[in-house]
Order: sequence, then structure tokens, then C-alpha cells
Amino acid sequence: MQYHFNTIEAKWQKYWAENQTFKASNTSDKPKYYVLDMFPYPSGAGLHVGHPLGYIASDIYARYKRHKGFNVLHPQGYDSFGLPAEQYAIQTGQHPAVTTETNIKTYRRQLDQIGFSFDWSREVRTSSPEYYKWTQWIFIQLFESWYCRHGDKAFPITELVKVFQAEGNAAVDAVCDDSVEEFTAAEWNLFSEKEKEEILLKYRLTYLAETEVNWCPALGTVLANDEIVNGVSERGGHPVVRKKMTQWSMRISAYAERLLQGLNTIDWTDSLKESQRNWIGKSVGASVTFNVKDLEQVIDVFTTRPDTIFGVSFMTLAPEHDLVQKITTPEQKAEVDAYILATAKRSERDRMADVKTISGAFTGAYAEHPFSKEPIPIWIGDYVLAGYGTGAVMSVPCGDQRDYDFAKHFNISIPNIFEGVDISEEAYASKDNVKIANSNFLNGLNYKKATKLAIYELEKLGQGKGKTNYRLRDAVFSRQRYWGEPFPVYYVNGMPQMIGKEHLPITLPDVEKYLPTETGEPPLGRANVWAWDTNTNTVVNNDKIDNITIHPLELNTMPGWAGSSWYFFSYMEEKAKRGEDFASKDALNYWENVDLYIGGSEHATGHLLYSRFWVKFLKDRGFVGVEEPFKKLINQGMILGTSAFVYREDGTNTYFSQGLIEDKKVFPIHVKVQYVNASDELDIVGLKKDGEFGEDFKDAEFLLEDGVYKVGREVEKMSKSKYNVVNPDAICEQYGADSLRLYEMFLGPLEQAKPWNTSGITGVHGFLKKLWKLYIGENGLNVTNVAPTKDNLKTLHKTIKKVEEDIENFSFNTSVSTFMIAVNEFTAQKCTSKEVLEPLLVLISPYAPHIAEELYSQLGNVGSISTADFPKFEASHLVESSKNYPISFNGKMRFTLELPMDLSKDEIEKAVMSHEKTMAQLDGRTPKKVIVVPGKIVNIVG
Repeated sequence: MQYHFNTIEAKWQKYWAENQTFKASNTSDKPKYYVLDMFPYPSGAGLHVGHPLGYIASDIYARYKRHKGFNVLHPQGYDSFGLPAEQYAIQTGQHPAVTTETNIKTYRRQLDQIGFSFDWSREVRTSSPEYYKWTQWIFIQLFESWYCRHGDKAFPITELVKVFQAEGNAAVDAVCDDSVEEFTAAEWNLFSEKEKEEILLKYRLTYLAETEVNWCPALGTVLANDEIVNGVSERGGHPVVRKKMTQWSMRISAYAERLLQGLNTIDWTDSLKESQRNWIGKSVGASVTFNVKDLEQVIDVFTTRPDTIFGVSFMTLAPEHDLVQKITTPEQKAEVDAYILATAKRSERDRMADVKTISGAFTGAYAEHPFSKEPIPIWIGDYVLAGYGTGAVMSVPCGDQRDYDFAKHFNISIPNIFEGVDISEEAYASKDNVKIANSNFLNGLNYKKATKLAIYELEKLGQGKGKTNYRLRDAVFSRQRYWGEPFPVYYVNGMPQMIGKEHLPITLPDVEKYLPTETGEPPLGRANVWAWDTNTNTVVNNDKIDNITIHPLELNTMPGWAGSSWYFFSYMEEKAKRGEDFASKDALNYWENVDLYIGGSEHATGHLLYSRFWVKFLKDRGFVGVEEPFKKLINQGMILGTSAFVYREDGTNTYFSQGLIEDKKVFPIHVKVQYVNASDELDIVGLKKDGEFGEDFKDAEFLLEDGVYKVGREVEKMSKSKYNVVNPDAICEQYGADSLRLYEMFLGPLEQAKPWNTSGITGVHGFLKKLWKLYIGENGLNVTNVAPTKDNLKTLHKTIKKVEEDIENFSFNTSVSTFMIAVNEFTAQKCTSKEVLEPLLVLISPYAPHIAEELYSQLGNVGSISTADFPKFEASHLVESSKNYPISFNGKMRFTLELPMDLSKDEIEKAVMSHEKTMAQLDGRTPKKVIVVPGKIVNIVG
């Protein structure tokens, strides 16, 4: 009876679907365990073999936890809003919803065929109106909230209004815009409604503001920092410039300290926590105000080194700083404007990373030193960012290398304020073991004392105070796209108003094209029906806007991270039971948060930070009961592709085989790996017939070596653009899903990157055949009720011990080796005992569930193996009851003798000396001495 893996896998996938084997319960008496993958964006290319790596790992752990008696929630869904579907819509005119639905069907088929134990009754799609209704609702809650520093949490905005009505804002300690002015209760009550709304907008946790953004003209949208790579858009490689736009923003900065402290409560890797700490960027120092000479303007800066204030020899503003145009002199205007234009073409990341290029422009203006009253030249430089701190720095070249290099380059003075320190070659950045000099009242003080005194004197002048600063900036929340969540916002007299919960969702309108309008508005500006009627509470035609009862709707859509910031809560409720809330209180209280989250490290400062922010906010407002979304997080490594190259001679259509390219001017060109065999030989005929780019090679001449064309090879990221993608469909067809699952785990540690090699899968496929033969022979089932031998039990229990340790430590690669050893040992032992072979199947089932299900069924079991108890390890089976002693004479081993392990030294000697082989060796002689080491050796001397 052969191992027909395709038939077996189809059978059990059908069984799982029909019986809802992996459906979780919200009312189970079992302990809960929530396992989650970062859900995929359903691209048109479908899955390649690199995508399932994390899914297989999480599936192994989910199945293991079920065996251990847990009620496991292991859901899946789709992060289905995204730029690729919109770009395809722009090119073809096909609605992104149609494209997305087609892609989801492909993903679902591929995920099912790999045998994942997902609970599909809880599927989530971020582009579904039923889902994004609640994304819109959360946005409204953020809009209707403010952050109280004293209470260190968010509260309803209605409570803030009551304070304003009774007391004004003088005593309010809130996270708000810097431009908020103080007012009394009487003044508040006299403000117009619009004035009140404008003030409240400066306190709300989501707000409208003019913001510096990354604008990509080719894509017609704003991009987040993590959507830009090397100064161009990650999608398409288009140029990105900085510009100011009125955007919705999220006041994530209010949560900076809690986001930092929360890292101490979760089980994440140190490197991932450090990424978030660096992104949040906490600094303790002082704010300092410099007056601009001859102008009614001030420059506020934040510094971590107020002790160095007498070392300031120039100020540097970000080129985008609001003050630049106000203070630049007519003589410097042309130079400053040219510099600003050049800077706008560089992303913030480029500017932060580029420490070699020194550039800047003098504004012609001067600031006044708060203590010495000396004039300080004001420059602009692209190493200062408008969005970090105040967008201005007090430049102390003797204590900061970038300031030092800038000063040297532009011949600005570098006063030395450090006692006994040589700064002729470089800045001195250390705080330790140095005293301040040439600094008036700070002379002779160390860092701590000078800092404290400098802040005290600044506060006396009214030009500074102690302050904690964070690098974390408020998150821009608007995108100029079509395919995203519409904002539940309409405008009355230019002020945003929220649409009531009972009228959600506000769904995307139909548009003629998916491009921005000719006047530069986002794609929603093309909709004919996109206005809000406050009488009927419905969306109506734009031509009816009268600013009395019918008002314009927001034209931007939400960013990709909106739907992914809370989707893990939606999974807690079955789709059929989702109704009046995004999840019921009972469901939220039962599942709480995610116990194990697996996904890529590229989300460290995007999705993972935003979702932590949203959860803390929802906790503040009483909508959820947890402070953190993910208890434990593991970043899986990347499966790399092995690319194939042909080598074209410069200026010709001739391609040289890899062994012939020495001393020739050739250019490597990627070719599809499916035309290359395991010996790196190219199928030239197949390549020339390829429907996608066969025309490029139709008339090419391929110069061979030894009758074949050998390609070059290079390990790279697996990507469609590099033609090195391996489709899991073909692997499942040829080797089976269980082989794919085992091989991906066998490649190496989960967290590390590793190259894919299709030829390597034959090893694990051969193992599964051997496993099958252990249970099923030519005449049927080999398994009997015979009692297991000691060796059988030893093999089983050392396997239980190792596999359990491996799964708990996420060392899945070593488990696969353990299974191979166990099957080899059982085969050598000619084991047929059901008492050991049935538990072996439970151990293997998380990794290779289809074959385990089939063999478990063949053993006479009813139902799924997924409900079977995980075998219990018994250490007694690994304790040796006897020892095979080597018996030596004068150091030379002559024979072995098996003796019980519990014999004493004297009993071992007596048993050896009375043995017939010993007597034959001695031949009547009396030995000089007998050396006995219990459990090891016996040596007879003389």
C-alpha cells in the first residue's frame, strides 16, 4: 500500500473544513491560547514558498497547544486595502475590490492546500465595509478624546469642555498643540462655535494640521517613512519630496512614555524592543528660548546639554522651519530658497543617514545669546529635521561632531568650553570626567551640576526650563488614495464633523478614474455622490452642497496601518456574531490579547507601534481590558531565493555560459529559475518560448560549455522581479504539503534567513515515505498490540522529551532531525507496537498533519488526531537498568559483560572474576589488582 500523499492531503483538508475541526470556542473551560500571524496583503502573484514560513511555525505551535489541552484561537484574514490593487486599477480601470476578491480566492486556496489549522469562521478583511465600520468608529473615538498628563490617560473631550466652561484652560495639563493660548472660562463661553472647535482640535487625539509630509507625485499620495527606501517609494521606486499639506494626524506622541514602559512587560526580542526605544527616542534636557535680534521672533530649541550653552556659536534651523522665510534677509533669500528646494527632494531618512555631506545656507539673521547677549548667526541645514523636537538646534561645535564639521566647513568659530580638552581635530562629546570652562557662572562644574544650574538660571530669565523630549512624532493619518477606509467626516464651514455611529459604515463611492483630479484633489474628488446630508443622514450628490444641510465629505482615505491596528480584537468574535460592537465584552474578556504573534521584523516601527498605541487608547476609554496587544512576538527570518543569471556580451545578443565569461565584458540578466535544473543547466528552448519575456531571447545566441549553458547563481531576496520565486502549488503537487511544511522548518532556525533549494526537499519527502512504511506494509497495517520493548520505549520517550523542548523553544528545525532519528531507530528495532507508534504520530502531527491524521485513522481511531493528548514524557525509560562493561586485561579490552547498574563495586568485581571468560584469560594466575569504576570500566592488572 503506497503513500499517495495528494489523495491523503485532499481527504483530510476536506474533513477539517466539513467538521470545522479548528473552530475555537468563546466559552470553553479549557485554558485559552491565542496564536496569530501577521495577516497577509493578498497580492496578485499569490504566495511563494517564502511566505508560509511563519504560518507553518505558528501552526505547529497552535496544534501543539491543542494537544496540550488548550482552547486555541488561530485565525486568519487579509490586510486587503493597499496600493498595489489601486495601481492595477489605475492601469486597467478594474475596481480594486474585484482584483482583491480574485487575489483572496488564490490565497485561500493556497493556504488551505498547505494544511493550516485556521479558524476561518472568524476571517477578517480590512476592505470589507462590515469591518472598516469599526475602524471608522475607532477614529471617531480618537477624535472625541484628549490626553490628560495628570491622569496619564485619554478622556472624553466632553470632560475637557466642562473644564473650559468652568475654569478655562490655565490649569489643564494636556498633550496639545504648542500654539494653544491661555483663556479664562468667561472668554471660552464668549467664543463662537467655530472658535471653540478650532481650540478643541488642538487637543483632540486625532486632528487636522498642516504637516511636512513625504509626497510622491508619481503615486499621487503621501507615504509613511517606512514606505520609502533609499529616497524613493518602496512601491515602484518613484521620487519622493517633502511638502506641507493639511492632513489628519494621530497624537501618538501623547503615549510615548507608556509605549516605552510597556516594552518592559512583554516578551519580545531585545533587538525589536531596542528598535522601538530608538524610534520613540526619549531625551532628558531643557528647552531654551533664543530671541531673534531686531525682530519680534523667538527660536525655541531642545537640548540634552544645557551645560554647554556658552559653547553655542551658531543656530541651525531645519530648511522647512516656519521662521526661515520670516527671518531671512533680502541679500540671502536667493541662496536660502535654492537650498530649501534642493532639500525638499531628499527624504528624512536620507538626511538622517547621510553624515558625510555637509551643506547649509546662512539666513543673514542673528539670535541673541540668553546670558552673554552676544549675536549668534542663524543658519539652515538639512541635518536638522522640522518634525523632530522644535526643528531648531543650538549648535555647540566643540561638543557635537556634526556641529563641529558644519562649523569647520563654513568657517564658523568653535569656542572651547571644556577644561583641559583638545578640540583641534574633533569635538568632545563625552559628559564624563570633564569640567566646564569659559562659561561664566558654570566654570569649574561637572556635567550634572552645570546642567542643573544652567536650567535654574534659564528659568529665572524666563528663557528656558527642564524638559523631557521624545523623537516620536505624531503620525500622519491621511492618504491621497482611493483604496482605503473613507473618513467618517464631513465639513461645516471648514470644520470637521463626525458622522454618527448609527450611520456607519461610510462606504467608498464609485469613481470614473482612480487618479487624483486635474486640480490635485485625491481620487474621491472624482465621485459624483460624495456629500453628507445632515437632514437624511445619507451620502448625496456633490452638486447639492449648500453648506446649510448638505456638506462636503473628506476626500482623503486612511493609511494601510489603520485596519491592522486593531484586527486582532475582531478575530475574538465569529463573523456571524459580530454586530453592535467590534467584539463582545465576553469575547474580549475571554481572549484578552494575543499570546503568540509571529511576523516579519520590518513592522517593528510601523504596525507594531501603531497597534500598541491604539490598544492603550482603547484601554483608556474602557473599550478593551488590556494595555498591550501581543504578549510574545517572534520575527521569522526570510527564505531567500537562488537567482539564475545569463551573461550577455556588451553590444551584442550573444550570451556566454558562466564558465566562459572570464575576461569578457558581459552583463548578468535574471532568468526564471523554472528553466534551470539542479545542475544549473539552462533550458534554452523553454526560455525562448516563455510567454512573458521569451521575445527578448528569441534571436539570442547562447554559447555553451560542454554542450550545455550553465547559468550563474546568487542568493537574493525571493521576489517576482528577480524571477527566483518558487510557487508552493508546484511543491505541494510534486511532494505534498507535509513535505513542504517539514522542509521549511528543516532549513534552519526560525529567526534566521536561509536560502531555498528545491532539490533539498527530496530528503524530507523520503523521510515521510519511510514513516509510512513503518506503519503500512505491502499487505496492509504493520502495527500490532504487542508490548513495546525497552528500546522501543527509550526511543519514544527521548523523542517526546526533545520534541517538546524544541516546540517550547521554537527550535522547529531540530525536531525534524529528531523525527528522522526516531523512525530510523524504530525501523531498525522492527517495532510494531501500537503503544509507542500511536504516540509518535501525535508528536509528528503538528509538523506533518495530513500523514499523521491518515495513519492515526488507520490505527482504528475515530475523529481527528488534533484532539489527542500530547504524550507524557517518563524519564524512567531513559534510565539505563544495565551497563555493558568493557572488561580489560592490562589495559586491553578482551570482552564485554552486561551487568545491572545498581551493583556495588564489590559485586561487580565478584561477577567479573567468576565469569568463565575471565578465568580463561587468567589461566590460573592471580591478578595483582582489579580496577572497577562503576558504570564505566573494569581493568584486571597482572
